[in-house]
Formats: sequence, C-alpha cells, structure tokens
Amino acid sequence: MTMATLIFDGDCGFCTTAASWAVRHSKVPIHSLPWQFTDVTRFGLLIPQTQAHVWLVVGDEKFRGHEAIAKWLILQPNKLYKLAGQIMFIPPFCFIFAGLYRLVARFRHRLPGGTPACKLPGGQVSNR
Repeated sequence: MTMATLIFDGDCGFCTTAASWAVRHSKVPIHSLPWQFTDVTRFGLLIPQTQAHVWLVVGDEKFRGHEAIAKWLILQPNKLYKLAGQIMFIPPFCFIFAGLYRLVARFRHRLPGGTPACKLPGGQVSNR
C-alpha cells in the first residue's frame, strides 16, 4: 500500500493537533507534513492550494478539504469509518460536509488549540 501523506497548516495549532491526531489514530501508514516545511510541488501542489486546504495525497491521487478527511476514513480498516468516508463523497452529503469543512476552517482560530495565527486572511477559506 502506498503511504498517505497529510499536508496541513503547521502555523495553526488546531490544524497541527488535528493532523497529529489523524496520524496517531490511523490504522494504516500515514505521514503528516506542514506545508511550510515541505516542497509541496513534489506532490503536484502549489503553495496557495496548501494554504487554503488540508490535503491528503495517496499515490497519484490528491484530496483536499472534506474529501481529504473522507479519504482518510476510507483508508481505515474499520467498516463504519469506511462507510462514513464514502458517504462524505455522495451528494447531497458531500455539500453538507464541504460546508462544515469551510465553517471549521473559517473559525479554526476559535477552536481548541487555535491561535490568532490560525486565522486565514479575510477569515475565509479559499475555493481553489
């Protein structure tokens, strides 16, 4: 199995905590990298993309935002996690989870572990 790589905002305490949790609780090999200390171009990504969303790269496939979370769930051996991840890709659920991801990303500086450095410029998540 190809190792999955989680690329996140290393300046954000909430994101760092969430990425560490994902790695610690994963039943499959996963590596996490803050975009600030990574040559993201080797994953076929650009810095503005990694500033705007969390990414999960599995082989040649790239997943961003809520889809990265969904793919992480699908990779797990637990059947309920797999089902939850698959549901997150299906309309209308994918729209709901995309909205939830944008909401969390917008207010991540107010969540546990969040700091003022977590706040995105303009308080918005990019649609890139």
